[in-house]
Amino acid sequence: AGAKDDTFSVLDLAEYTKNRPWWRKMFAPSSGSSAEKYNVATQLVIGGVTGWCTGFIFQKVGKLAATAVGGGFFLLQIANHTGYIKVDWNLVQRDMNKAKQQLKFHSSGNKMPPEVKSTVDEVIIFLKKNVIVTGGFAGGFLLGLVS
Repeated sequence: AGAKDDTFSVLDLAEYTKNRPWWRKMFAPSSGSSAEKYNVATQLVIGGVTGWCTGFIFQKVGKLAATAVGGGFFLLQIANHTGYIKVDWNLVQRDMNKAKQQLKFHSSGNKMPPEVKSTVDEVIIFLKKNVIVTGGFAGGFLLGLVS
């Protein structure tokens, strides 16, 4: 009379992982270090390619930023010399002295805030676990800067 229908679906994990995107496999929270998953050549290629792309973009954006800052400074100088802008040098000097005092006060302790220290520790742990990828990234970054 009241028979239960006990049907279960079977999940094939091998097929499931084949269908997952590669970036989820690589950057999953439990992914561990890259040294555990990839051989040395793959780690160097991954690090080198990502480093080169980052360096190349950094170079292009850096040139654009330098041009924008330099052009803005040039326009401000022209505006100052033609009389459109008047600079209150006494106010600038007072603010500079105030900033110097604050820097002396903050640097006298020579202690890093705890949130900065924990972030630095996490970065060092990551770099130690992924030495080969990090080396490839650094080399690729330098090549990207000069290309």
